[in-house]
Amino acid sequence: MSKLLIINTDGGARGNPGPAGAGVVIRNEQQEIIGRHKKYLGEQTNNFAEYQALILALEEAAKLGADNLIINMDSELIVRQMQGRYKIKEPTLKVLAGEVFRLGRNFKNVAFNHVFRELNKEADALVNQAIDEHI
Repeated sequence: MSKLLIINTDGGARGNPGPAGAGVVIRNEQQEIIGRHKKYLGEQTNNFAEYQALILALEEAAKLGADNLIINMDSELIVRQMQGRYKIKEPTLKVLAGEVFRLGRNFKNVAFNHVFRELNKEADALVNQAIDEHI
């Protein structure tokens, strides 16, 4: 049987670069939250933090035995890069994107959706908790 997870991710930095964090909220098909994850990333850029949140989400989804993922992010840039609609020019982001693609091979399907910030508040709150706990 196929296992679908719906995941919201967010990454952010206070300043760009600045203290950064990643947040991930994982739901099952019934929209019940089955995982919340946060990670402090040190001094980083917003885009670095967004990619780190995505990597964290894929790692946690693999631990849960998922086959299919719907990933919701409020970073239009990262979503479009993952969809192949935008080129990834920044060398550091290319490396991180490569890691995302490598981890993505663990799943039958990974869909990326851009969502408005208002629909990503839980993941954003985890980003802020991760930063607040370290500064």
